[in-house]
Amino acid sequence: MTFRKLYLPHHGVHLYESQHRDRNVVGSHHHDVYQLLYGMEGEGQITLNGKTYQIGQDVAALIVPYSEHSISTTSKLTLLVLAFHRTSIDIYAQEELLGKFFGASSLLKLNAFASSELRRLLRKMLYEQLQEDLLNTFAIKLHMEELLLELARSQQIPHTPDANSLRAERICNYIDTHYFEPITSTDIAVRMNMSVRHVSSIFKERYQKTPSQYLSEVRIGVASKLLLETDKDIVSICFEVGYETVSAFYRTFRNMVGMSPNHFRQSVKRNN
Repeated sequence: MTFRKLYLPHHGVHLYESQHRDRNVVGSHHHDVYQLLYGMEGEGQITLNGKTYQIGQDVAALIVPYSEHSISTTSKLTLLVLAFHRTSIDIYAQEELLGKFFGASSLLKLNAFASSELRRLLRKMLYEQLQEDLLNTFAIKLHMEELLLELARSQQIPHTPDANSLRAERICNYIDTHYFEPITSTDIAVRMNMSVRHVSSIFKERYQKTPSQYLSEVRIGVASKLLLETDKDIVSICFEVGYETVSAFYRTFRNMVGMSPNHFRQSVKRNN
């Protein structure tokens, strides 16, 4: 087996571009570190564990240490390579993410949301690599763990033909796990590479409500739980469930529950 040494910074993470010419072949080899390959442009084939897969734009592969792999191209291929030591992330992430989800080299199946999140985090890591302050190393490690978490979650979602019902389920899952962010129907449409009207149509067909209505239901549901089970200030709850202003939170809560958040909290306490 051919061993190729990759030299990483002291913090153990390095993100770089790898360009392959048309009809280029990188022979079978292995490294002593992990690699995440993300296709930026072009097409080619990657062989992992004796199996050959197509790799190209928005396709990712995770390669574990000492795993033989090779690459051949049918056109110019540009990859973004994230190389990292296992010890660059904390012990829990090593066991729960690398150990349970990435025990073997594999081609990663990414839906539209996962691809969007992966690109976002890779851009953040590229930015941090250019900084020379006291916090950039810490930031890189945080983004590294968040990236692995997003990839692990994306592998839990069943991958079947992209029918409208499956797209709607992915939108629902995205809202369930991102309701605390200031997301809009336009944000969701961009991530799905679809029009706002189409996103709303397929979601309403599946769930009889629009994504915006479902987002409000999730946020107000979580807020109601926090109002009843904690002593958190209403302003803090508003922030925690994703509202940018207290007035928007009060208005939505009153429309859905029929009373203000404070009245809701007090009325339940009186009845108990």
